[in-house]
Amino acid sequence: MSVDLHPVKQETFDTTAKTNIDPKGYLREVDTYAVTEFGLYMARGANHQRFGYLESWLLPQLNLRANIFHFREGLTPENYPDQEFYFDIAEIHVNGCVWSTRDLYVDLISTTGEPVGVEDIDELAAATSAGLISAAEAERAIESTLHVVEGITRHNDDAMAWLRTQGIELTWADEVELAPAS
Repeated sequence: MSVDLHPVKQETFDTTAKTNIDPKGYLREVDTYAVTEFGLYMARGANHQRFGYLESWLLPQLNLRANIFHFREGLTPENYPDQEFYFDIAEIHVNGCVWSTRDLYVDLISTTGEPVGVEDIDELAAATSAGLISAAEAERAIESTLHVVEGITRHNDDAMAWLRTQGIELTWADEVELAPAS
């Protein structure tokens, strides 16, 4: 099985300008930013074919980005994995009002009450072998992955319950308006 090797995905979040530069370099307008003692919340429309709105929390102390993708009608698990939360293992840096992420390839799929799924370990290995990330970064990614999976698992497969034990109370929008697909 071959791995689709890609450069490290990087993203920028400017809380003053209320913009997000996504991994493909597109400048996105952000509806909401909220800075807390433990992280940054972002909510914005998304013109993606599969989802029309994105909510994310950047959690630097855990090397974790927590996401809820608000999917378009008609998507089924065959089209896209069933998920409540999608976590990216990432390095997160804060420089004043600008936050940035450097994705470390590993993704976690979480639905309350079901075992957490670990994705793209093969991409992490390939990226490390190709020199796209250092051995130290790969080690941080693995340690963060193990910490998150263990925490969620020990809390009855409830990611939000585990995060609360870490002093992190994530809030999410009650309603969102999906952006049109392009």
